[in-house]
Amino acid sequence: MQGTSAPAPRKTSHERTGDTLDERLERKLVAARKYRGTIAFFRNHRWLLGSDEHREDAGAALRMAEHRLAELTKTIRALRTAIDTRHARRQAAMSPKAAICDTFGNYCRQAVAVAWCESRLTTTAENGQYLGLFQMGSYERRLFGHGPTAGEQAEAAHHYFVRSGRDWSPWSCKPGYGV
Repeated sequence: MQGTSAPAPRKTSHERTGDTLDERLERKLVAARKYRGTIAFFRNHRWLLGSDEHREDAGAALRMAEHRLAELTKTIRALRTAIDTRHARRQAAMSPKAAICDTFGNYCRQAVAVAWCESRLTTTAENGQYLGLFQMGSYERRLFGHGPTAGEQAEAAHHYFVRSGRDWSPWSCKPGYGV
């Protein structure tokens, strides 16, 4: 008679190789919420830390939660930096139209039409103080940012667009012009 084999052990987070940065970040955020909850529990139930019966276990649980949260915070920061770097690299390699669509989502067609009218989708376009794909002025660039890549310029224009109520009133060109 053949012996049955035990199920394969579950891989730990260190052994998972196919996880994306986003999946790893989500898992770390869930764990951080758990440890924050533990710390909040002990803040709301301080009597456990002073109780002769529970002091040792409660203190150990609180210290462990604080230690793990500190470690997770560092890991989360590193993962967010890696994700931001990856996103910046991807956007830097995109064409202006692709970067605009990546940034503006459902407003892609309108944003491309405005950028086409303003700059003919040229990141180096200049008209006096107005620069880039969306011809943003110096004041707007200080407020919302600017950069040499289409991605950075699209991000800045998107912030301006959202701040203006998701309409195109700040721009001379409106969707439908010149496309």
